[in-house]
Amino acid sequence: MKVGFIGLGHMGAAMAANLVKAGHEVTVFNRSPEKRRALLALGAHEADSVAAACHGEVAITMLADDAAVAAVVLAEHGMVASLAAGAIHLSMSTISVALSKQLAAAHARNGQRLVAAPVFGRPAAAAAGQLFIVTAGDPAAIEACAPLLHAMGQKAIPIGTEPAAANLVKLTGNFVTAAAIEAMGEAVALIDKAGIDRRAYIDLLTATVFNAAPYTTYGPLIAQGTFEPAAFAAPLAYKDVRLALAAAEALRVPMPLGSLLHDRLLRLLVGGGEHLDWAALGGLATQDAGGARL
Repeated sequence: MKVGFIGLGHMGAAMAANLVKAGHEVTVFNRSPEKRRALLALGAHEADSVAAACHGEVAITMLADDAAVAAVVLAEHGMVASLAAGAIHLSMSTISVALSKQLAAAHARNGQRLVAAPVFGRPAAAAAGQLFIVTAGDPAAIEACAPLLHAMGQKAIPIGTEPAAANLVKLTGNFVTAAAIEAMGEAVALIDKAGIDRRAYIDLLTATVFNAAPYTTYGPLIAQGTFEPAAFAAPLAYKDVRLALAAAEALRVPMPLGSLLHDRLLRLLVGGGEHLDWAALGGLATQDAGGARL
């Protein structure tokens, strides 16, 4: 397929590389040109603007936050203004429900289609093509994107026909993971204060009843106190919890645990944790108990 890819961070670069390796004709754009070089060496084409990356059947965005996505999609020479009628915007960023609805309406006015397809997985999973992808939008548009989704992920799970549904699922999924990180951090602080080996404790948990990815991925990082380099930086986790709470407020759904996680992540950031992985949320309880600072 002829595809544009906008946003070449740790995740986006790996995802775009897998599309090139799968034989798709990929044109890449990133505000920082140096991030395009490795992909050009693989065989990708270079775009010098957002508009130049929007001449294919599908244009993909993988950007950090609402502001970045809105700037790319809704600007005067952005995606809405540049995509052909019938073309698909495959939005893979983790964004707010409100922005997803705004994008869907803007694309519909121009005869374009929006498929929301946020992903679960860290950069290593992106590089291996092992992401889990949640999709929502017009079923025919999702089906048209199937070869791309297959190249980037191990499984694509449709969740509905309204694109915003996938964005809400992604935000709530990150909320659940953050809750698991906080719970493990508190438990590790307690057993550590009692003189029990932290790593042996996490090994026990993850080899028995807590052998799912949030525990097996973040438990060892918490036990070891290894929070750098950041595969998913703490400010992004704070953003996602904040957006989940905004969606909850709009729907009048109390999320008391979400409010706690918001404040814990905010404390991590004001304490100098902007550069740390969100696993560092699980290190706060050890610090609270008089242990080593992050």
